[in-house]
Amino acid sequence: MKLCVALDLATKEECLNIAKDLKGLDLWLKVGLRAYLRDGFKFIEDLKKISDFKIFLDLKIHDIPNTMADACEEIAKLGVDMINIHASAGNIAMQEVMNRLDKKFSKRPLVLAVSALTSFDEENFFNIYKQTINEAVINFAKMSYENGLDGMVCSVFESKNIKENTHQNFLTLTPGIRPFGEGKDDQKRVADLIIAQENKSDFIVIGRPIYKNQNPRLICEKILENING
Repeated sequence: MKLCVALDLATKEECLNIAKDLKGLDLWLKVGLRAYLRDGFKFIEDLKKISDFKIFLDLKIHDIPNTMADACEEIAKLGVDMINIHASAGNIAMQEVMNRLDKKFSKRPLVLAVSALTSFDEENFFNIYKQTINEAVINFAKMSYENGLDGMVCSVFESKNIKENTHQNFLTLTPGIRPFGEGKDDQKRVADLIIAQENKSDFIVIGRPIYKNQNPRLICEKILENING
């Protein structure tokens, strides 16, 4: 299981300071929509200058198939290591994205599909998708696996079920992790490290419990000790 630190702070300088503090640790960094719109591709370059971090660019691409493929091609040119698209864009969109990346790049980034955002509870999800979260997640996972994607962005509570319905090597990246029982904030379906391990999560995304801590490096070291021990 790999730790992925979400750089969701209010300024570029704060994000870079966190990255500098974490230099040398075996972890990934997640750059989200807010930071990328504010700071652009130069921010990715700045992070890579600090250390050999693996970068997950979390933009959740969702559009018509050709536009998604164009966007993913441009994102891949940035040299990031993982990207994501919405599974609800459908089979054709997923096929076009993967065909484009496989054709254009000898070493493409990992591509994950977003299933149900962890901010959803059952009632609000059903109002939109007319399915339970579990039904939709498994359907999205099967589609994504069959179309050659590398894994899913999902809740911890769907991770094990996704692997059982696809393949044990089909990756799961799970946001909403509160490593030592911290508050939920705006997430509905959260879990701690033990639950993440039990549900076979491959990547755990942690933001506020790290960057709001007085010693971000120390809490990361503690998390890494737990998941590697």
